[in-house]
Amino acid sequence: MNVLVTASSKHGATGEIANRIAERLRADGLTVSVVDPDKVETLDGYDAVIVGSSVYFRQWSDSARNFVTRFHNELRQKPSWGFSVGLSGVPKRAPQDPKKIGPVDVSAVFNEHITFAGRYDPTGLSMRERTVARIAGAVEGDYRDWERIEQWADQIASSLGE
Repeated sequence: MNVLVTASSKHGATGEIANRIAERLRADGLTVSVVDPDKVETLDGYDAVIVGSSVYFRQWSDSARNFVTRFHNELRQKPSWGFSVGLSGVPKRAPQDPKKIGPVDVSAVFNEHITFAGRYDPTGLSMRERTVARIAGAVEGDYRDWERIEQWADQIASSLGE
């Protein structure tokens, strides 16, 4: 089983999650390629696809949205999963509809979509990003739940092995 893991990561946290998912799938015996969404030219040769994106201003990145647009029909015909990684540490924020990330309706494309908490490190952000995060009440820290991420990857591997 050959799996593509592709993720758009603005500051690295989402890419690290994609790599951890790929490592876990490999440990479960799958062949995995990790490729930037902008560099994927075809889904031929892949039996399954996992697409991830960082979420800023309640939107997937342009790169991830373009990937889903380019390969929409193929994603619907293959086992496919999506994951979003968003601003964390905002305790009073009302959750948004997890099926709609900006213009991407993940329920229409993926077998399953999941949201993971990300990492907030203001040192690598622009002034605008730091201002928005401060207004939103973001708290500095790494909120990624590696155990949850690995369990999700194991569930994917299990479903592909059936």
